[in-house]
Amino acid sequence: MKTVENAEWFKSSHSNGNGNCVEVAYLDDAVAVRDSKEQAGPVLTCTFKGWRTFIGSVAEEAF
Repeated sequence: MKTVENAEWFKSSHSNGNGNCVEVAYLDDAVAVRDSKEQAGPVLTCTFKGWRTFIGSVAEEAF
């Protein structure tokens, strides 16, 4: 079972390496997001549907 504790984290291929990145992990029942500089820090989780909605909104520049 994939959980936050054993997740495989990754950064976007568009990350420019300046340290201001987030990492994402796909869990069994959610998507997890964390600050790449604070890997032991808090983790935000959301549903797959919520994640798709968020990414779609970013792509459409809705923010």
